[in-house]
Amino acid sequence: MKIKNRPEYGNKPVPLTCGPDMTVLAAVKLMAEKNFGSIIVVDAERRVLGLMTERDIFKRVMAPELDPATTKVEQVMSTELRKANEEDDLTDWLRIMSNERFRRLPVVDNEDRLVSVMSQGDFVSYTWPQLLNQVSTLAKSTVSKNSQQSLIVFGIIAYALITLTLVVVSLR
Repeated sequence: MKIKNRPEYGNKPVPLTCGPDMTVLAAVKLMAEKNFGSIIVVDAERRVLGLMTERDIFKRVMAPELDPATTKVEQVMSTELRKANEEDDLTDWLRIMSNERFRRLPVVDNEDRLVSVMSQGDFVSYTWPQLLNQVSTLAKSTVSKNSQQSLIVFGIIAYALITLTLVVVSLR
């Protein structure tokens, strides 16, 4: 399934963005006001230049004791980003994000302009119904009727543990 075809995709909030010349302090205030853990850095045409996360702020501003009131976002943002297109396959990106251990994925249109930001949590929640359907189908085709419920419960528990592990690993 394409990213843009998920029903929830159309309801995602507008990505939080700033220009590269904004101060870290101003960006952090915006992030705090909107309750976002990151901000996408874009140019005047909304092309993605970078991403500043809470981790970037800790490692590149707080630890070296830079002044957030004078430090520009472009000085501390992450610039090596993966970007998805709305036409890309949803499960491919979930696998890539899990394997490469990043949590935020800018989604761009065919002109490379920012459209949305997907988090690892978004991908997990989008694939949850598919997983339940697959477990149910597998249970119906391979196990007797009495043990289907046990297999479904086991699948749900296994998925929850995998999801929890991904979240814990990505927070490190």
